[in-house]
Amino acid sequence: MRTRLNRTTAQFLLSLTLVLPMAAACGDKASEDSNVSKPSAPAKSSGRAQQVADAWDGSEAAEVWRGGYYPMGPAAPSPADGFHSDDDKIAHMLENYVLRGELPTTAPEKGQVKWAGGKSLTLPLLDARQTYTALDRVDSSEDPQLTVTGAKLGEMTIPTSRGPATVPAWLFTLEGYDEPLKRVALKSSKAPKPPIGVAAGGITTRDGLWELDQFIEASEDGRSVTVAAHHGACDDGPAVDVLETDGSVVLSASVNGGHQEGACTAQLLSKKVTVKLDRPLGDRILLDAFTGRPVPFKY
Repeated sequence: MRTRLNRTTAQFLLSLTLVLPMAAACGDKASEDSNVSKPSAPAKSSGRAQQVADAWDGSEAAEVWRGGYYPMGPAAPSPADGFHSDDDKIAHMLENYVLRGELPTTAPEKGQVKWAGGKSLTLPLLDARQTYTALDRVDSSEDPQLTVTGAKLGEMTIPTSRGPATVPAWLFTLEGYDEPLKRVALKSSKAPKPPIGVAAGGITTRDGLWELDQFIEASEDGRSVTVAAHHGACDDGPAVDVLETDGSVVLSASVNGGHQEGACTAQLLSKKVTVKLDRPLGDRILLDAFTGRPVPFKY
């Protein structure tokens, strides 16, 4: 469903960094990056993490995951030279575009994902109209918009669970820009059924294991991963522990400190946490101990 957002909301979202309120805050709480350098595994999470690793390592689900196409980067990244104004940044972030031109009406039925070393995967290709619809999700002529005047089929590189891949992309011509905006023209592969269920609880278990919010990025050398981890408004922020095996990297999220003194309303926040690894992530599966599933990338 398409939505309408006013300009004030758009400007607020531009300045917002991974803060997800559930109710009115008892005060402003900034979101910051936090580095975690292989802390000792909390007793409350280590058992669950090992169960998740044991279930996935060597499983049919792991085989399916390693054979599929699972993006771990934005489907429509910002132009390399950046946007010309804050309004254009807002329009892109909110996916608010307007089409003033013709889109190609024909396209191949299939497209190929290509990884280094010669591995590839053929998937159904989204045509220009389908890809534009995935790009333009907001209907608000009263707020900042980017204008698309045409498109042609090309390629782009995107991080995936199997490393960087070259994929088909529609290159949309933007009014006022020399560089086109690229948008992946493929859907991700269907995720396999996890070999283990979700831990008991809502977003947290009784012993303090929390569900991770999302995957953000891996470092260029693969020796660290950054995720967004949930925490509350009146604690000392999230902590993320890691269990590494040959086949997987299991992240266990928890919260530092207890409830602080004084009144505090219910609030769910999310903060970036960078976790250092003993060796590069490679093709190991990045898993959430709470859900028993790969840590999602939301794009």
